[in-house]
Amino acid sequence: MKRIVAAVVGLLLLLMLAGQFSAAAQEDAIAKTNLKVGDVAPDFTLLANDWKPVKLSDFRGKKNVILAFYVLAFTGG
Repeated sequence: MKRIVAAVVGLLLLLMLAGQFSAAAQEDAIAKTNLKVGDVAPDFTLLANDWKPVKLSDFRGKKNVILAFYVLAFTGG
């Protein structure tokens, strides 16, 4: 029984450490973004409603693109 408890505690600690490193990497990526109003957006890929990848560069020079973030959308919160 002690081994099971130790294994579960060890697994939880590993998961917590992985979360810390992931959060730090995200903060670094955000801190290095130096976009200003009027700058050309860097190319990125997102999944469309049909789960197919769509790149921003697919629309460059063809259509205007608006990227909107809805905080807590579809989360029940």
